[in-house]
Amino acid sequence: MIEQYTAPVPVHMRTGDLGRRLTARRTRLGLTREETAARAGMATSYLRHLEEHPEAAPNADTLLRLAGALQTTVVELTGGNAERPPGQGRAVRGAGLDRLDAEECWTLLGTHAVGRIAVPTVEGPSIVPVNYSVVDGCVVFRTEPHATPARAAGRRVAFEVDRIDEAFSRGWSVLVRGTARAVTDPDGVRRLAERACGEPWAGGQRLLWVRIDAAGISGRRITV
Repeated sequence: MIEQYTAPVPVHMRTGDLGRRLTARRTRLGLTREETAARAGMATSYLRHLEEHPEAAPNADTLLRLAGALQTTVVELTGGNAERPPGQGRAVRGAGLDRLDAEECWTLLGTHAVGRIAVPTVEGPSIVPVNYSVVDGCVVFRTEPHATPARAAGRRVAFEVDRIDEAFSRGWSVLVRGTARAVTDPDGVRRLAERACGEPWAGGQRLLWVRIDAAGISGRRITV
């Protein structure tokens, strides 16, 4: 099947990272490139081109088919909602909240890498975002010794992760409660460095590892 490079979308929709958004969305849905191309009615080679070439400018019809195949919207695929606060979309009629069991909660935690930790401080409770991983049934993250997240060490804390799907007005949230501890022994530090995923977005050395030993975990999902 040959895809035509005609009728490009307006310039304001060419975000330059369409390929990354396509890859991230199909990966989240567990779809291969071949499966996604089949759903969208296009050649796998063309989908590969869109994912690997930032300068690609597909036409509006192609974007609509890709959005349908990936169960999202053209606006989300093209980054048009990147600066819009989440949760402003229209609510779905008949929606409700379902409780998630512990296994589902841990599975969802493992799919993300940014969460929020609530830390008690002398100025009062503070909530800050951190890059995290799930290792050996614990939430772990790196921080600077004098940063706010470091104050969690030795205290009871709450850690929260959520996901909002603007395209379908759905979402979920997971809450972990437990005690945070600084990991300082060399073997423990080495193990976390080997098994934790990703790097802190804020940059810097971030030499202090903190582990949250969960005393309880709960979660909810918006369903229709």
